[in-house]
Amino acid sequence: MFDFLRRGTAAGSVPDAKTAETVFSQKASATGPVVAYQTSGRIAWSPRDAVSLTKTGFCGNPVGFRSVKLIAEAAAALPLVVQDCERRYDAHPVVSLLARPNGAQGRAELLEALYAQILLSGNGYVEAVGDGVPQELHVLRSDRMSVVPGADGWPVAYEYAVGGRKHRFAVGDGKSPVCHFKSFHPQDDHYGFAPMQAAAMAMDVHNAASRWSKALLDNAARPSGAITYKGAEGQAHLSADQYERLVAEMESHHQGARNAGRPMLLEGGLDWKPMGFSPSDMEFQKTKEAAAREIALAYGVPPMLLGIQGDATYANYQEAHRAFYRLTVLPLATRVTATLASWISGFTGDEVDVKPDLDQVPALQAERDAQWQRVASATFLSEAEKRSLLGLPAVAVDE
Repeated sequence: MFDFLRRGTAAGSVPDAKTAETVFSQKASATGPVVAYQTSGRIAWSPRDAVSLTKTGFCGNPVGFRSVKLIAEAAAALPLVVQDCERRYDAHPVVSLLARPNGAQGRAELLEALYAQILLSGNGYVEAVGDGVPQELHVLRSDRMSVVPGADGWPVAYEYAVGGRKHRFAVGDGKSPVCHFKSFHPQDDHYGFAPMQAAAMAMDVHNAASRWSKALLDNAARPSGAITYKGAEGQAHLSADQYERLVAEMESHHQGARNAGRPMLLEGGLDWKPMGFSPSDMEFQKTKEAAAREIALAYGVPPMLLGIQGDATYANYQEAHRAFYRLTVLPLATRVTATLASWISGFTGDEVDVKPDLDQVPALQAERDAQWQRVASATFLSEAEKRSLLGLPAVAVDE
């Protein structure tokens, strides 16, 4: 019944290992090697893990780098106020801790690192150092941190791994020594979703376009042409030696920026036919600009602020700057500082709020002036209601 498997051997006999190997190698498809190594037409996307995205989207992409730096620096530079329901504090343990979080960083440096980690990976981690009330705050790298979930799904510990060594921060029943900031992720309960992941495809396109431009410049900044061979006496092919010599001369004498414009000397029936850009090639720059806009869109940065030409969404630079603060910087800073204040209050025992002082943001000065004028002229509001609308403590203190 299975004699067809023993083709090339006597019927009823069992082939040896060498014969079987020969038989099955003969039955392999002739297109097997081609299919195994065929990659033409497939899209090569970069890896989507946090480390790879940081390398390609932040360290290797100017639009991603500038978007992250612009948001992180603007959010970290916002003046912060510490207050409760009765007063705004100039001197408080939280004020002192935020002013000098550790020996190597100030408030702006710590918050900039925290905001950048959130923008790059969707997660940010702050460690509290000290017994009882924190004495120092340190931002931990999110690519080295992992969440250890318990049986109920809530984190029971955080593990920080570096150089083959791990340190576990136990959450326990008390206050966690690590505060985890994470962006919303619809498909993950423990880790956040980074804007870098949403912009990954656009970053691949932008990086590929930059590499294409570099390759074009290396090739004398012009498209390749074709060398045709018109052999004499019916000869249609170059010999192996002639072909190798031609390739070597082209690489050494006619490629690269230093050889731009050098005349080409052809012999032996060779003819050069230059090729120009096709209409699709001329759309290359527009493709790169569209990718840059998508990266800026994912981060919420107006393209005008990144120097991307042709953007007419906002009437002027001032409106783009105000929209950047109102729609991107303030929501991020407000959410992070509120979480940070709630976490620190668990150590100190004092319930205080930490939030940006909108009255000291130059980009929002016109809006705040108009709001102060409207609230001040509202005679039907009480003094406490006016203070609440302006974000001030409800009760004035005469001291």
